[in-house]
Amino acid sequence: MLKINSNYGCILLIFFLCFITDGWANDEYEIVTHSGVNETVLSTNSLRAIFSMHLKSWQNGEMIKVYVLPDDSPLHKKFAKEKLNVFPYQLRNAWDRLVFSGTGQAPNVVHSSNEMLSAVASTPGSIGYLEINYINDDLNVLKIK
Repeated sequence: MLKINSNYGCILLIFFLCFITDGWANDEYEIVTHSGVNETVLSTNSLRAIFSMHLKSWQNGEMIKVYVLPDDSPLHKKFAKEKLNVFPYQLRNAWDRLVFSGTGQAPNVVHSSNEMLSAVASTPGSIGYLEINYINDDLNVLKIK
């Protein structure tokens, strides 16, 4: 019969629980906008155009201000793959081409979900993405179809 040292067993259990819950932390997220943005539904193509920095204004003419997390953020990776169907490095390459060619700019990078919440909630016309536990009444949640 295999005996495991109780300290070793506890360490394994803690490691296992941390590994599992890390994957759950970003499972549910939404695309959010500033509360003043009138759109409630966006097509996947429009979402891609916004985050590739090609669609620059909302239907009412208000400029879109795009916020993203750093390229290596687990939520950014998940968002890029699931919602935009691209890898984060492909987004970065597209943004870099716009910047280096002088034809556009990259989105604004925030370094945490708290910063994302603050930036989108306080910037008219803004869009970003957040885990659902950060979403409050200062934001609109977009439905993507």
